[in-house]
Amino acid sequence: MTQQVSIGGLVTGIGSWPGTDARESAATILGELGGFPHLVELPSRGLGADMVGRAGAILVDINLDASTRAYRVVPRRGNVAKRAEDFLNQDLDALEEAWESARLVGGDHVIKLQAAGPLTLGAEIEVANGSRVLVDRGALRDIAESLGEGLARHAAEVTRRTGARVVIQLDEPQLAAVLAGSLPGRTKMESVPALPEPEALAVLDSTISGCGLPTIVHSCGADMPWDLLRRSQAFGVSFDMSLIGSRDLDGIGQLFDAGKELALGLVPSAPPEKPVTWKECAMPAVTLIDRLGFSRELLQNQVAVTPSCGLAGASLEWSRAALRLCTDVGKALVDDPSAF
Repeated sequence: MTQQVSIGGLVTGIGSWPGTDARESAATILGELGGFPHLVELPSRGLGADMVGRAGAILVDINLDASTRAYRVVPRRGNVAKRAEDFLNQDLDALEEAWESARLVGGDHVIKLQAAGPLTLGAEIEVANGSRVLVDRGALRDIAESLGEGLARHAAEVTRRTGARVVIQLDEPQLAAVLAGSLPGRTKMESVPALPEPEALAVLDSTISGCGLPTIVHSCGADMPWDLLRRSQAFGVSFDMSLIGSRDLDGIGQLFDAGKELALGLVPSAPPEKPVTWKECAMPAVTLIDRLGFSRELLQNQVAVTPSCGLAGASLEWSRAALRLCTDVGKALVDDPSAF
């Protein structure tokens, strides 16, 4: 049975971080986000450290290699897979070292682990003939099941090293494109048909139930499929608040009504042209709750605060500043949301 956990009132990052130093990055994340840290992702290290390559190190009995265009399912484990596994192990070692240095071992802590979700993997990975996994329903189901099993093993290893409970974040940047059928095929003449929403939901839930852990679905994109997310087994949804418009309000309101917890991307993931204050960052969350007609107490017990997206493309200086802004926003929303 999935363990119970709440992210309400907490602050965390999306996952990716600038630079290539695993130990320095892990120490920074624990220092800034001690209440709800995450395993750092460092895509600047190159092939195997990106979102899809990292997933390749988590999948069970499915091997990925790099083709000229994308990652591809292959029969045997090759150098790219070994590279991805090495990066993941480096990150786990760095996390364990930072965890011990911060004297967190033995406490009641929660940590977040991220992975590309099954629908995004289906969109990004190719089968042997060069088509996207997405067009091969059997291969897509295999990816979803393999990912769920791999995440369960991955989480167990993190718990063994740290003693912490684990929350999974499935990154689904291609979710809207998968549902809309807007992904290009191998040639200009080939198209990738839309995946019907019931099938997409079954794929997503297969991974969530397979890992057996509290799961958040994250996307930084627009056109979020709110109804699918409401009906999914995910307990939380994470998104960029700057992309939210009036068309999204009903769907978000239904998420709250269903008891889902929301991780709101409130702090810019890139430095804005003009400096922003924590209060300016917090106001979209307050305005959202007010427009929906809910009590602001939801900001204390059903909302977490994050940057708007991953921070891999930002400078270290801004990345640290963004996490501090998130902390200030989170504290203000928890302490007295009625003060806004």
